[in-house]
Amino acid sequence: MEQRKALDVQASGLMIVLCMIWGIQQAVLKLAAPDISPIMQIAIRSGLSALLVFPLIRLQQGVHLCSKEYLLPGIWLALLFSAEFLLVAEALRYTTASHTVVLLYTAPIFVALGLHWKLPAEKLNAVQWLGIFMAFGGIALSFIGRGQHAGQQIPQALWGDLLALLAGGMWALTTISLRLTKLADAPPTQTLFYQLVGGFVFLMPVAVLTGQAAVHWSAIALGSMAFHVLLMSFFSLMLWFWLLRKYLANGLGVFSFLTPIFGMIFGVTFLNEQIEPNFILGTAFVMAGVMTVSLHAWIRRALHLAESA
Repeated sequence: MEQRKALDVQASGLMIVLCMIWGIQQAVLKLAAPDISPIMQIAIRSGLSALLVFPLIRLQQGVHLCSKEYLLPGIWLALLFSAEFLLVAEALRYTTASHTVVLLYTAPIFVALGLHWKLPAEKLNAVQWLGIFMAFGGIALSFIGRGQHAGQQIPQALWGDLLALLAGGMWALTTISLRLTKLADAPPTQTLFYQLVGGFVFLMPVAVLTGQAAVHWSAIALGSMAFHVLLMSFFSLMLWFWLLRKYLANGLGVFSFLTPIFGMIFGVTFLNEQIEPNFILGTAFVMAGVMTVSLHAWIRRALHLAESA
């Protein structure tokens, strides 16, 4: 197996590009929503991207996509993937793209809690628990004073934020399930294919049944689909998998925290979204908490060196 390298200038630059692509996707979904609903965009992009990914799948000898040991967990992951993006699509109907991307990227917190419960080797330490409390404090702060509208028991904006947070939970459950099934050892393209096919098969009927399947093929709608199929669901994920094969995952993961920041910037730039001061502060706590949980080993080493000095 090829030894993975520490991050260099090339990898750092590519990760910044990836974070920009991932950060802008919610803004693009919402921008094109008047012509094509977010759920319809996600369903179509999943189907078309699956067609692009299929020729790239390289399975071990004797293994095929319909093998029971892979297909059943693949269907389960497809359901979770579909649930995540159904929640994202619905969240964008009620809240801003900026809020959606930040709350979606709370997923590492839920992953850490889930693995703490399921795997003895993944027990949380004191530094990680501190990060989790920081993140949940930030989430609570970001929800304060959201979209108060008279006559509504639950304000629409607050409901949208809750859906985005639940989408982060679904993303985390997908990651945890992947760790605990046979697909943990499968090629990334195989797992991605199951998810993309599921995204099309499960979300397209939902779009039709909820009356969100109508499409007005404007320039914005076409541009959104080109972005999501070619850049988001194909190019960015293939590039991510290539980077994971070449470079250390911990170093790459550090850059992923830029995604919510880019998401907020794009929401303000392209959608003229207003970001409340309490949400900015809450986001800072959430991101600090997520980074603390994810980079706990580095933090503990730094504290140990400081004590030894």
